[in-house]
Amino acid sequence: MAAEGKAIDALGQFELQPFLGPIGEAVRFSQSNAHMLAAVGIISGLMIWGMARRAIIPGRLQAAAEMSYDFVHDLVTGQVGDEGKRFFPFVFSLFMFVLFGNLIGLLPFAFTFTSHIAVTFTLAMVVFILTTIVGIAIHGKHWFSYFVPEGAPKPLLPLIVPIEIISYLSRPVSLSVRLFANMVAGHVMLKVFATFVVMIGGAGILGIFGATLPLALNVVLIGFELLVAFLQAYVFAILTSIYLHDAVHLH
Repeated sequence: MAAEGKAIDALGQFELQPFLGPIGEAVRFSQSNAHMLAAVGIISGLMIWGMARRAIIPGRLQAAAEMSYDFVHDLVTGQVGDEGKRFFPFVFSLFMFVLFGNLIGLLPFAFTFTSHIAVTFTLAMVVFILTTIVGIAIHGKHWFSYFVPEGAPKPLLPLIVPIEIISYLSRPVSLSVRLFANMVAGHVMLKVFATFVVMIGGAGILGIFGATLPLALNVVLIGFELLVAFLQAYVFAILTSIYLHDAVHLH
């Protein structure tokens, strides 16, 4: 954690750098890409090794894998219904990818790839395109009735329909910005208070005591960020499930 002069460089942590030196620079492979692969590897390891024994009394890895599976399965079926079981692998993959992306970013010297709008917007667009395709595939032309609320007065339809369309098209924006903004805000706060600890602590014995407060705040913030990491993955998954519900059942 460093400060340039008296200014705190809280946004420098989000800059992309080539990974593996000249090789990464040549193929445009950044630390963000590396952390994405690490997240996929950790998730795959958790599910493969965790479920390898299939013990009646599960160990820690198996318990974590089963809890993750059951949590997302209940979330999807609770929102979409039994029809949502076919979409479970997709929602589960999204939830775990976002969750571990958030958690890995809390490790020292790690990078939070969910703090980049390009990543979150891409995930949100995948959700948007998939739910649109599902809706059209199931309902055909009737899917467009989604933009005409049932029971809406006909004279108001010229106003209501454009509002419904704009609301639908704004889904990937709201979905991506929510995750991106929360990750950036949390890490900026962590960087600011961590820099305060270094700056105040370097002022001698009195400075060490003075740094206690920002250090304590940083510890609290890390605990809060752990909660936010889970909540943002949960929100991403449940909104995806809600969108799938709309695609399958319309209104």
